[in-house]
Amino acid sequence: MKYFAAAPKGFEFPLSQELTELGAEQIKESVAGVYFEADLDTAYRIVMWSRLASRIMLILFEGKVDDAEALYEAAYAIDWLTHFDKRSTLAVDFSGTNTWLNNTQFGALKVKDAIVDRFRDDTDARPQVAKQDPDIRIHAFLKRDYVTISLNFSGPALHQRGYRQQTGIAPIKENLACALLRRAQWQVNQPTLLDPFCGSGTILVEAALWAADVAPALYRTQFGFTYWLGHNQAAWQAVHDDAIARSQAGLRDCTVRFHGSDHNSKMIRMARDHAQAAGVAHLIDFKVANALEVKAPVATGMVLSNPPFGERLGEFYTLLHLFYRFGLHLKQQFAEWQVCLLSSEPRLLAALKLKYDKQVNLFNGSLACVFNTYTLRAAEEMVIKPLAESFVNRLKKNKKTIEKWAKKEGIDCYRLYDADIPEYNVAVDRYQDYVVIQEYAAPADIPQGTTEKRMTDLLLSLPEVLDIDPSNMVVKQRQRQRFDSQYERREDDDLLLNVKEYNALFKVNLTQYLDTGLFLDHRLTRRLVQEKAAGRDVLNLFAYTGTASVHAALGGATSVTTVDMSRTYIKWARENFALNQLSSWHYHFIQTDCLAWIKEEDRQYDLIFLDPPTFSNSKRMEQTFDVQRDYLDLLADVRHLLTPEGEIIFSNNKKQFKLDEAAVAGLGLRAKSIDRQVLPLDFKRHPNIHHCWIITHAHD
Repeated sequence: MKYFAAAPKGFEFPLSQELTELGAEQIKESVAGVYFEADLDTAYRIVMWSRLASRIMLILFEGKVDDAEALYEAAYAIDWLTHFDKRSTLAVDFSGTNTWLNNTQFGALKVKDAIVDRFRDDTDARPQVAKQDPDIRIHAFLKRDYVTISLNFSGPALHQRGYRQQTGIAPIKENLACALLRRAQWQVNQPTLLDPFCGSGTILVEAALWAADVAPALYRTQFGFTYWLGHNQAAWQAVHDDAIARSQAGLRDCTVRFHGSDHNSKMIRMARDHAQAAGVAHLIDFKVANALEVKAPVATGMVLSNPPFGERLGEFYTLLHLFYRFGLHLKQQFAEWQVCLLSSEPRLLAALKLKYDKQVNLFNGSLACVFNTYTLRAAEEMVIKPLAESFVNRLKKNKKTIEKWAKKEGIDCYRLYDADIPEYNVAVDRYQDYVVIQEYAAPADIPQGTTEKRMTDLLLSLPEVLDIDPSNMVVKQRQRQRFDSQYERREDDDLLLNVKEYNALFKVNLTQYLDTGLFLDHRLTRRLVQEKAAGRDVLNLFAYTGTASVHAALGGATSVTTVDMSRTYIKWARENFALNQLSSWHYHFIQTDCLAWIKEEDRQYDLIFLDPPTFSNSKRMEQTFDVQRDYLDLLADVRHLLTPEGEIIFSNNKKQFKLDEAAVAGLGLRAKSIDRQVLPLDFKRHPNIHHCWIITHAHD
């Protein structure tokens, strides 16, 4: 008879090896499983002993079907009375779609109707459908125009051995644990296996069962063939009795020892319970311990583990450092051992700084993973190279100068590094005890692997240099600026801080947007607004989160008008005012298109802060805006809002921006560059990113 052994993707090769060992013939690997042929005794043996398969399906029909009626006819043609009788309950599963069938429920209904109709035509009776625990479960799989109809021979998922009543966070299935053991080429007579991140103990329990020759299905009570009319109870009983005898001898004679540890005492209690339920507790030593403190119990052996991978913000960077320290620990304590690790995040494995012998792709449920195997050399041969050495040296130098200056200035957020070294193309900004790392897009000629390695080394070195917790790092990727990318909302959780800038406080959000709500390079420009604001009516256009408006109010402005198109940022500006205990009917907040509002406003202002975007094409604007193309039109419109003795502070950060002083004079205005005056110390390494002028009416 022909069967299909289903398994997760990545299991196909080791599963085909296992089936060969169990006596299967005509083995053919497919996607997420293996086809094979076997007599009934061999099929029973495979159900009992396969450690890798998820289920075993007895194939009843394979063929081409052109439409839903052909599907029905194919199912009807099967002689169902040779497989089960009318007293058995039935369930039909269906998977796969194509051009003429795009609803799996409809496909299942067609197959079910065909089975029921065949029973009615042959016996004048029909089996009952049962959604829960049916006696017979039929599965139909459609791929393009070919359908396979099978009987679930093994029953409930084979990975359910019966000993695991509880699970921890992100547990691996029992058959995945066995797939890792096979991929690692672990031998059952290997003296020592150690899992330093053992969780609820699945890898070690499965290895112990294997070493003790305990069949994985020995303790199962449900099988798909129980109500199948082709079932031979005597043959199955012989397979079962043989498995019992082998397990009794194996548990008595097994000399392999297993070691598991986890920092979580609850997980260790759970692991011990699982080992006890599986009958292998005497073979495994479980203890509560930090993976970075576990030592090799013998001279050589194998470390095999599924370390944590993290899903929440900040966890990844903490784990990155854990993996790096774990790699150092392995080099120091496990020389000449084999190490085999599974992870859904290859960058974490890269942080080990170990060269793998082999890497294979596997799936942990729906989660794509890589499984790396390493052979550690002798301790004296291990070389520990410094990480991102040139970056670290430059960052230390910048830190020494900038942190001292920042403390003196009374600010707690500043830029420490800005692509100072081409190989490390990032900006590093400190916000109190947090660091925001903005990764600039790498040149096209730099291989992605090189970029990722440099970034990993950089992230590993930062916490030690800056004395911060790795979980306090926020990493963003900044592509070449286009449109209003800094305003696009991101999916991360909010990480809010109140930061200090001279005598002002501002709310920043380190995660939700590409920018944080505070342009650090405008720090001195904002202070200049405060210095010039006393007794004046101040207008802040394209105000963003209103930080310049706050400075104006703190500087004693008679009135402050804050204009921005974004409701989010106008609300944020109000919050910044409240944070500084600024409340007055002289403070106005206007949410509108600045370009349209300027043309309609008839009030005049003594001080106008004008920091337009480099480019904008918002749907709420009547036209696009390009600062180089449109700045003269903008100044012409703003001119009528300026009192005769008033001043415009005009700034932008377009690198190649050029201001035509003659053209500005043609508008009746005079521009004076103050770039150097308002460029903060932490941005002086790149002076071309910040342009600023004082613009006034040109008086004869």
